[in-house]
Amino acid sequence: MLTLRPSNARGHLNFGWLDTYHTFSFGDYRDPAHMSFRSLRVINEDRVDPARGFDTHPHRDMEIITYVVSGELSHKDSSGGHGVIRRGDVQHMTAGSGIQHSESNDSKSEKVHLLQIWIMPKAKGLRPGYDQKHFTDDAKRNTLLTLASPTGREGSLTIQQDVTLMASILDAGRSLSHDLGPGRHAWVQLVAGPLTVNNVPLAPGDGLAVSDESTLAFSTPANVSSPAEFLLFDLP
Repeated sequence: MLTLRPSNARGHLNFGWLDTYHTFSFGDYRDPAHMSFRSLRVINEDRVDPARGFDTHPHRDMEIITYVVSGELSHKDSSGGHGVIRRGDVQHMTAGSGIQHSESNDSKSEKVHLLQIWIMPKAKGLRPGYDQKHFTDDAKRNTLLTLASPTGREGSLTIQQDVTLMASILDAGRSLSHDLGPGRHAWVQLVAGPLTVNNVPLAPGDGLAVSDESTLAFSTPANVSSPAEFLLFDLP
């Protein structure tokens, strides 16, 4: 079963300095019909103005992943984690028993475009933690590159849930596939470009919930000038 979550059906809020789209119910956007998908709780697509950001605020009992599409985001948190994340960087926090953090766009001229992802953890009260890794565009090209997994396999970030997060940049006219194990589900989030998944066309910002499918087939049209960039979540 494939269920499309169109980009223009997402919650949309514009605070002037922050233009944000919510795939699932979040903050001031309340949507009882779209609270989560399996353990995937939040996918927010944010664009933050230069010299603006998120003041220090708390979280607990959540796996938080930040995927930067363009620009730069500075990060500080109470676990001691800090740094700047750029295009290709993926940041992970285990909020666990409680963590406070802040993010800012320190550029004076360029917006930062990012996806913030929340995954419900395998247990409550875990020890807070922070990690960050860089994954090049070339490593994602025409393959599914593992960004995060419960075991940290293939050099991925280690997250506290049985979820594997993959990314791909699929060139025009190319295709690839992913097999889902018994009882597994998937979510596809399209970041850029045109993509077809099991004959369902997606546009940028679209999400696709997948259940009761054994294989996912991804393809891009041959006559487009830009590749498709997307995230794939393999979930129980």
